[in-house]
Amino acid sequence: MATVGLYQIQLALVDESQKLISGTGAGLGTDGIYTVDHEDLGTKTANITNLAGTIAKTYGNNAVQDVMVGTSEPTVALDINNLNYQVKQQIKGFVSDSKGGWTDENVKAHVALLITTQTIDRLHFVYYGFGDGIMTETAANIQTDAQAEQRVDDALTYTALSTIAFNNQPYKIYSDLDPKFDKANMYKEVFGGYVLPASSTGSGTTTTPAK
Repeated sequence: MATVGLYQIQLALVDESQKLISGTGAGLGTDGIYTVDHEDLGTKTANITNLAGTIAKTYGNNAVQDVMVGTSEPTVALDINNLNYQVKQQIKGFVSDSKGGWTDENVKAHVALLITTQTIDRLHFVYYGFGDGIMTETAANIQTDAQAEQRVDDALTYTALSTIAFNNQPYKIYSDLDPKFDKANMYKEVFGGYVLPASSTGSGTTTTPAK
């Protein structure tokens, strides 16, 4: 099955028990989920790597007899055009001084991430869910404007952790191609108990929660 495009990504903060953090001043918006949308100029790429673990071959009688597959350790390289400033600091775990300044005090924020793409006929959706992970920003390549404007996108790296709701696996794939697809259950698992509004439980496009 091929996929096409990057439909959207959604983010949420979760606590040490992988439960959704919500509420103004605590989570990412009132209901806890932040959709990277038009206000952020959208997301360019969400490059997922290490979905499978390292393979170690077992040799015997001068031939490969078996393989051992290590635990998958996914990472996601995100390129967002213009991510909301405060949301960006929150998902990195930076601490506000309540005066406009944010510092890295080695407090790791735990972030849930849902990446949505589509089938090539654009009639169905495929979702990559990560129930817990750490978001980091390792560099900021700031350049002078010359004949053209030199923009610096928000380049972030997401490192997935084991998720209790996924039987302690680091990620889970969903799609409305599966006749048993339960969108409400997907949101509940990925976003630590989130209750999807009844009007949004269809298998179509994902909702855009209030920011």
